[in-house]
Amino acid sequence: MKYQKLVDVYEALAATTKRLEKTAILAEFLKEVDEETLPKVVLMALGTVFPPWSEEEQGLADKLLMKAIADVVGVSVPIVEDAVREEGDIGKAAEKLFKNKSQTTFFSQDLEIDNVFTNLRKLAKISGDKSTSRKIAIVLELLSSATGVEAKYISRTIIEELRIGVGEGTIRDAISQAFDVEKSVADRAHMLTNDLGLVAKVAKEKGEKGLKKLNLSPGKPVKPMLAQLSEGIAISVEEMGEAICETKYDGIRVQIHKKGDTINLFTRRLENVSKAIPEIIDYIKKSFPDEDFIAEGEIIATKNNKPISFQYMLQRVRRKYNIEKAIEDVPLKLYLFDLLYFKKSMIDEPLAIRRETLEKIVKIDENQINLSTMVKVTSENIEEAVNLFNESIANGHEGIMIKDPKEPYIPGLRGKKMLKFKAEPETLDVAVVGGTYGIGKRANFIGSYKVAVRESETDNLKTIAHVATGLDDETLAKLTKMMDNNKISTEGTRITVEPKIILEIAYSEIVKSPEYEAGFSLRFPVVKRIREDKGLSDIDTVERVTSMFKG
Repeated sequence: MKYQKLVDVYEALAATTKRLEKTAILAEFLKEVDEETLPKVVLMALGTVFPPWSEEEQGLADKLLMKAIADVVGVSVPIVEDAVREEGDIGKAAEKLFKNKSQTTFFSQDLEIDNVFTNLRKLAKISGDKSTSRKIAIVLELLSSATGVEAKYISRTIIEELRIGVGEGTIRDAISQAFDVEKSVADRAHMLTNDLGLVAKVAKEKGEKGLKKLNLSPGKPVKPMLAQLSEGIAISVEEMGEAICETKYDGIRVQIHKKGDTINLFTRRLENVSKAIPEIIDYIKKSFPDEDFIAEGEIIATKNNKPISFQYMLQRVRRKYNIEKAIEDVPLKLYLFDLLYFKKSMIDEPLAIRRETLEKIVKIDENQINLSTMVKVTSENIEEAVNLFNESIANGHEGIMIKDPKEPYIPGLRGKKMLKFKAEPETLDVAVVGGTYGIGKRANFIGSYKVAVRESETDNLKTIAHVATGLDDETLAKLTKMMDNNKISTEGTRITVEPKIILEIAYSEIVKSPEYEAGFSLRFPVVKRIREDKGLSDIDTVERVTSMFKG
C-alpha cells in the first residue's frame, strides 16, 4: 500500500479535533489494510515503528535529521534550522522547504508503507563505525522519494511526534468499529497484550473469538495498575470493607518477567533496565522457582540498610558503564508486592490469592529480596494500618498503599481499588513544553518552566502552570541542558521544547484559570524532582486535575 494513503489519513485526522470523527476516519482506513501491513499501520498511527516495550529506538538526533533535509532540498543546515524555528515543528519545516526543492532524484518510486516502516526500523540496528553516515543514507533515501507532505510525516515519525491528536484509546475504538467487535473485548485484549497491532490483526482475522483468547505473555510487559489518592486510612478501609495495607516504597517500580531462561525487568514506562541492575536478576534467579512468571515490585537504593534518595536509584537504572562499581556504591533491594502470572495468567484472581501465591513461591533474603511489609485490615483494627503508616514514614518510606484484596489486577487502570496515602501532599507529574531564561547570575539558565498535563481522549497536551522554584543551580544546569537538547525554537528569552522532560510538581492548591489551556492553574508550584523514570504517557491528565479540583 502506498505511503501517501496513510499520509492522507494523517492529514484528515489532523484536520479535526472531534474524537468520533477521528475514530471513523481510522476505522474506514483500517478496513482497507491487509493483515500483514495492519500492525505496522497501527504503530505508525501512534507515531512510532516500535512497540512500547521495545528496547530499540531510531536514535537519530534532530540535527542529523535537519542535515538530511538540507541535503535533499539543496539548502544549508542553517536554513533548515531557521525554518524549524519559524514553524515550531521539524515536520512543517520539511514540508515548507520541499515546496522549493531544487534537486530531483531520477528513477525515484512512490513510497510504500512497508518500505518506510522497514527503513525507519533499520535506524535502530545501525551502530559502530560510520553509523551516523549510514543512518543519514537511509533517511536520505526515504526523503529523496518523498513529497513535501510525506516528508513532514516521515520527519515527525523519526522524532516520534506525529501531532495528529490520536492516542491509544482512539485507535482501540477504531479497531472495534472497523472489525465489528465489542469495545470491551478490544479493550481487554489491549490491556492484556499491550499490543494494538496484534489486537488489530487478530480482530481482522478472527474477530471477537480470537481476541478473547489473547492473554498475558511473559516477556511482553503490560501497563501497571495505578493508584488514586486516599482521602484517609479509615475512610478507605471502610469503603473497601477489608484492605491489604502495605508500605509504599520510594523507588523504581518494576515488572519482572521470566520466560524460559530469560529474566527481564521493565519500569512502569515499559523500559527494559535489566542490563543496568544485574544483581537484581541474580537475586530473582535464587529466589523464584524455575517457572515462567510475571511479578511486580519496587527497587530501592540503600545505604547502611536505610533507603536513600530516589535520584540514586535513577542513576543506577540509567547506568551503562562501570556497573560493577555502581553495585558496590549504591546497593539495591527489591520489595515484591504482586504476582500477575505463574505458570498461567493470574490477573483475574483476587489480590488476596495473588499475594498468597507470591508468598508461597518466593524465598526471602533480607538484604536482597523481600516481600512488601503488609497488614490485613478491617474497620475493627484500623490502628494496625495507622501503625504501619507511622513505621513506614519513620523508616524513610513514602507512606502506605491501601488495596482491595477482592479485586483483580487491571493493567493501565487508575481506580479506587488501589489507593496511596502519603505523608506529603499529592503531587502532579507534568511535561515541560517551554521555558524562559533567567536574569542576572542565572541568565545562562532556564529559570521558569512552562508545564502541561495530558488530555486523555486525544493525548494532546494542555498547559497548566509556570514553575520556577524548588531548583538549585545543579538542577537548573541539568534541566537547561536537557531543554537545549529538546529545543524546537527560541524567541528572545523564551524557548519551546519537545515534551520529553517530566517533572514532579508540588503545589498548594488547584484553581480555575483561563490563562492556561487545561482551564486550571497551580498555586505556588514547586519542582520536587525530575522524573526520568516516567514518559509522556505517564503524566497526569486534565481529567484527573478536574477530579482533584472537585474533590
